[in-house]
Amino acid sequence: MDDLRTSEAWRVFRIQAELIDGIETLNDLGPAVSVFGGARFGEDTPYYTAARATAGALTKMNLAVITGGGPGIMEAASRGCFEAGGTSVGLNIILPREQHPNHYQNRSLTFRYFFIRKLMFVRFAMGYVIFPGGFGTMDEFFESLTLVQTRKIRRFPIVLFGTSYWQGLIDWIRAEMLPRKSIDPEDVDLFHLADTPEEVAAIIGGYIERCRQFEGDQRSGIG
Repeated sequence: MDDLRTSEAWRVFRIQAELIDGIETLNDLGPAVSVFGGARFGEDTPYYTAARATAGALTKMNLAVITGGGPGIMEAASRGCFEAGGTSVGLNIILPREQHPNHYQNRSLTFRYFFIRKLMFVRFAMGYVIFPGGFGTMDEFFESLTLVQTRKIRRFPIVLFGTSYWQGLIDWIRAEMLPRKSIDPEDVDLFHLADTPEEVAAIIGGYIERCRQFEGDQRSGIG
């Protein structure tokens, strides 16, 4: 048994268990938005305040809010949703520096594997809101762009919050990647910028309305 538990075969069973647990826990979640951002932005920072307000605004639109479950921006978004009476989902991760789940979650999962956790973020979300953060936040941003660009997932809104934080990266994408044809011109339009919770809500709300219109057209035979 010890040999099995340390084998690659045993690892497959653990992966399968995490995947099943995640899907079963979130399968009835309903429309949701995943919110990302750095763990190092405390309660006294403008981004924390904005993330809390943004999550509250999304909750008032009858959307669940999914976060990484930890501190900083994750806590702020969980808190905003929780305080507004919504469904706050925390997808926690086991790390060498242990991440403690924040207290504003009414659905909580803990993952060993990043790739299963990331699958849950995208599988159950109809949009991403990405606040300033570090490497993990950048990873979520670029992975979402890649999945949409390659049509592995439907095109949904990817909203970057805080123009001043993201502008240098966007300028680099336009100045370096685009002229060298590393990306197509339309790829620059795969994300949005927002500076207020109201702008985020408007972008997400516009997407929801377009989806409803499309579904109505499909039912009526238009197109």
